Amino acid sequence: MLRSSFRLLYIRTNHLVRFSSPLSSSLSLFSSKSSSAKLPFNPHRIRSLPLSTTGAKLSKSEPSMAATSEPKSIYDFTVKDAKGKDVDLSTYKGKVLLIVNVASQCGLTNSNYTELAQLYSKYKDHGFEILAFPCNQFGSQEPGTNEEIVEFACTKFKAEYPIFDKVDVNGDTAAPIYKYLKSSKGGIFGDGIKWNFAKFLIDKDGNVVDRYAPTTSPLSIEKDLKKLLGVTA
Repeated sequence: MLRSSFRLLYIRTNHLVRFSSPLSSSLSLFSSKSSSAKLPFNPHRIRSLPLSTTGAKLSKSEPSMAATSEPKSIYDFTVKDAKGKDVDLSTYKGKVLLIVNVASQCGLTNSNYTELAQLYSKYKDHGFEILAFPCNQFGSQEPGTNEEIVEFACTKFKAEYPIFDKVDVNGDTAAPIYKYLKSSKGGIFGDGIKWNFAKFLIDKDGNVVDRYAPTTSPLSIEKDLKKLLGVTA
C-alpha cells in the first residue's frame, strides 16, 4: 500500500514537472541574470523596422500625379487611319478642323456627306480639314470594314478628306480623342454623343471651340468656320 502510494506521488510529480518546464524556461528569459546579458525589450523598435523590398517596389511603380499630364489640345493625340497606321494629330497644327463621327446607313448620311464635301471643296485651300471617324454604336449603322467605309464615302460622295479607323465614341471603350472632345465641350443633354454626325469645331491652336448636334447641317456652321479661318468673302 505504501509502495503504490509512493508510485502515484512520483507519477503526479513527474507529470507536473514535465508540463511546467516550458513555463519555467520562459520565465528564465526575464530573470535578472538573463536581463543583464541581453538588451532590454523595447516595443518602439518594431515601428522602426524598414519596409519590405516588395512594398518599396510597388510604391515606385505607382504613377505620381505630377507624372500624369492632361492633354492640352488635340495635338497631344495619335489616332489610327483606315489602314491601321498611326497619325499624329499635331500634323494638323495651324488648320481649322471639323471632327465628325460618320455612318454609312443613317438617315442623316446623304445630307451630311453631301454638305461635308461641299464645305471641304470650298475651304480646303484656306486651311480647313475634316476628320471623319466611322462609328457603329448608333443603330449598328456603320457595320462595314474600314475599306468598305472609305470606298462608300469616296465613291458615292467624293470625300477627299481623311477617314480614320472605326472607333467607339461613348462608354469605357471610347477612343481617347473622343473622351477629350466630350470633356472639352459637353452637349446640352450631357457629354455623351447622341447619334451619328455629331460635330466638333477645332481652332488653329487645337482647341475645341464649338460642338454641334447630329441634326445640325454642315452648311449651317459655315459662318463659324469662316470666322476661324479669317475668310471674309
